[in-house]
Amino acid sequence: MEATVKIEQAAQHVFDVMSKRVGPEDLQRIKDAYAMASEAHKDQKRNTGEPYIVHPIAVATIAAEELELDANTVIAAFLHDVAEDTHYTVEDIRERFGDDVAFLVDVVTKRKKHNYEYTKQVDNYRQILESVHYDVRALLVKLSDRLHNMRTLDSMRPDKQMKIAGETDFFYAPLAGRLGLYHVKTELENLSFHFRCPKEFETIQRQLDEDRIRTEETVREFTDEINEIFTTVGIPARTQVRYRKPYSIWRTMRENGCDFAHVDFKHFVRIIYTPITEWTRSQSSEKDTSLFIYSCLSSHFKERPGSVVNYIDNPKDNGYQSFHVQMLNRAGAWEELHIASERMHRNARLGCIVERDESWLERFKTVLQNIAESGDGYIFMDGVSSSLYNEDILAFTPKGKGVILPKGATALDFAFEVHTEIGEHAKYARINGALSPIKTELHRGDCVEIGTSEDVVPKPEWLGYAKTYKARRRLHDMLRDMPGPNFNICPKCKPLPGEEVIGFQDANGVITIHSRHCPEAIKLASENGNSIVSVAFDPTPSRMYPVKIRIVAIDRYHLLRDIIDCFVERQHLSMNKLVTHTEDEIVECIIDFPVHSVDELHLTMESISSISGVDEVQRVI
Repeated sequence: MEATVKIEQAAQHVFDVMSKRVGPEDLQRIKDAYAMASEAHKDQKRNTGEPYIVHPIAVATIAAEELELDANTVIAAFLHDVAEDTHYTVEDIRERFGDDVAFLVDVVTKRKKHNYEYTKQVDNYRQILESVHYDVRALLVKLSDRLHNMRTLDSMRPDKQMKIAGETDFFYAPLAGRLGLYHVKTELENLSFHFRCPKEFETIQRQLDEDRIRTEETVREFTDEINEIFTTVGIPARTQVRYRKPYSIWRTMRENGCDFAHVDFKHFVRIIYTPITEWTRSQSSEKDTSLFIYSCLSSHFKERPGSVVNYIDNPKDNGYQSFHVQMLNRAGAWEELHIASERMHRNARLGCIVERDESWLERFKTVLQNIAESGDGYIFMDGVSSSLYNEDILAFTPKGKGVILPKGATALDFAFEVHTEIGEHAKYARINGALSPIKTELHRGDCVEIGTSEDVVPKPEWLGYAKTYKARRRLHDMLRDMPGPNFNICPKCKPLPGEEVIGFQDANGVITIHSRHCPEAIKLASENGNSIVSVAFDPTPSRMYPVKIRIVAIDRYHLLRDIIDCFVERQHLSMNKLVTHTEDEIVECIIDFPVHSVDELHLTMESISSISGVDEVQRVI
């Protein structure tokens, strides 16, 4: 009886939220949709043991309250599983609620087939993405569904958790980000990280909590001083301190090859204002207000040179706008500030829901059509990921022609983007005049010249540093008939015994072991979750695994001797390669050596960290 009351209260909350935005007729249609969903799912239970209707209500709540969607989309949220899991059909829904609702429900209803064109997961992604040709709201219903599933994922088996978390990290979280739904993207990323790698998640969360306590007083003094400036000048603005989440910190550590202590800006200060036009009635733009606030703050705080980023004049592809700058607080630490209007702040939360980027949607449709022609489901996923979910950079040919590429693209991607034949025979690159390998990663503003040779043909390893859909599709076509090696251990993430790992079994029965945070594992889980197998990856005395670490230290007499002594005498390990470089009294050592397990690696790193003068020890992959 108590459960029934809670369910009715949850449904009523949706009605109350929507009553503020829709008329009586649409409100009654929403109530009718709930009644239909309640009847359809009345005999079903979730994995948690709760009545199934709890899930549609939760999805409708997200659509109504968190995403502020319209009546038909909320109706579709209530009914999103009806056609898939009950005796009701899409035609039944069409008859009761019209073509628009029926379309939205149909898009998010997984097709039941005896034989899938690629895999069940990839076919489902294609079905969802192709709906953007007609209406982006179908993607929003699916994201609402995925968000609630992730919030309740702890009721699933570990292998199911990995499958669903992999899908989320590879597909749904980037999709939310590309649509401008930053709060959805952030929550999905962190829920996925929590279930994929719980130990790492908890470690970083603990470190963040400790850092927050340590800096709390300094940050409060900084924001108090800002608010005092606003009060004195008469600026209607408010401040928010936003702390980064574990996934964001983990990603920065991976990208920069650093430890937690060396991650900059674990929080930022958001300044949200009402534009000058509204409080002085003068003709002024939001940019003018942002610059006025910037001017007031830079008169009181030291500005970090070169830290200004103007996303107001140059919004991100998903519409994000803000004015970023870094300033020095009174404790001598740099603070990052994001200055945005109330409109920009709301748009950063609701993205495409409030301001649809029609040019992006058109590009989305064109790319999807091109990818669909590939006839390969896995190339489809690579294309979607690389072409749409990464931030863009702009590089140039020697003649000044701009070439748009995803962040992380290489000179090889540039070559294929200029012309397929140039990509196929690319031998080297000159980047800003400097001779460089074709696998070199490009940056915004690079001028790139590609050198070719008829003797050069694509190699299998090129797939490892080709990022764009165009390059990877062509390389896959050319290398399709070439046999590839079977690895027992993923060569990209190079897991060690004792790490949190997952296995994937191919059609030949070969199992490849990956770290649970390996991008390739996340991709495989998102494409073919049925290939996941549990594996025991324990250390054995007879087998060692190559690793590489980077040491940064202050130079002193006998420093290198102490490092070598740590390996040989303390840890009884051998070194395969040692490279040192000293500049301005700072020493950097790169050491290759074998270990039996991740515990042995960590013990070695801790031992090195205790050496006098050593500042940082980080594994390099």
